[in-house]
Amino acid sequence: MTRRTIAGGAALVALLALCSFRLRAEAALAPPKPATHTVTIDGASFTPAQLTVRAGDTVVWVNRDILAHTATAKDGRFDSKVIEPGKSWRVVVKRKGEVPYTCTFHPMNATLTVK
Repeated sequence: MTRRTIAGGAALVALLALCSFRLRAEAALAPPKPATHTVTIDGASFTPAQLTVRAGDTVVWVNRDILAHTATAKDGRFDSKVIEPGKSWRVVVKRKGEVPYTCTFHPMNATLTVK
């Protein structure tokens, strides 16, 4: 092997290492992708009763109860209207803050925290 070949190989290895480092750094700086979270309605309760999500995430309420329910934010940010048994409703949350919500038919309460 010639010195030129060795130097060229070493330069290629250094370039690949630099590219790999840059890709890992960019991935670490990229904002997390939106996630989907599920709240189950069963036994006249929301589970989990407290959920923390990020702005841009989707929250899905799934009604596994025998009764119809709603997921209605007390500040008006969202209102599912009626979620029949076996059905679901989803919303993409956009504003940050703590959002207490309730079922307008039954004494059920929970809190969604949007970071």
